[in-house]
Amino acid sequence: MRLLHTMLRVSDLEKSLSFYTSVLGMKLLRRKDYPEGKFTLAFVGYGDESEQTVLELTHNWDTSSYDLGTGYGHIAIEVEDVYAACDSIKAKGGEVVREAGPMKHGSSILAFVKDPDGYMIELLSPGRKD
Repeated sequence: MRLLHTMLRVSDLEKSLSFYTSVLGMKLLRRKDYPEGKFTLAFVGYGDESEQTVLELTHNWDTSSYDLGTGYGHIAIEVEDVYAACDSIKAKGGEVVREAGPMKHGSSILAFVKDPDGYMIELLSPGRKD
């Protein structure tokens, strides 16, 4: 068994695709419209779906926004340098909501950014101990 993908519902597919590809550097792996169901699925990630876990962005054509609720936490992405990643994300128009620095009560270097729908994404350095 392996983890295939995580699905996020997005209100503006083009804006979300731009964020995940241009700001976070993922690739659009595949995209398909389902006119009868009035939705589009787009899969993004850092590598081929046959080898890596990816994100499925679901855009329901007749829904303009979603309530994130209190159960959702975040998606975590490992980056070589959390400080540099934050600088790059800000330079590309992304929103850093927790600047790079040590984890509270720990030593891992992390940061948080927010996607266009408000989903939180944690950036983590390699070699974490906590």
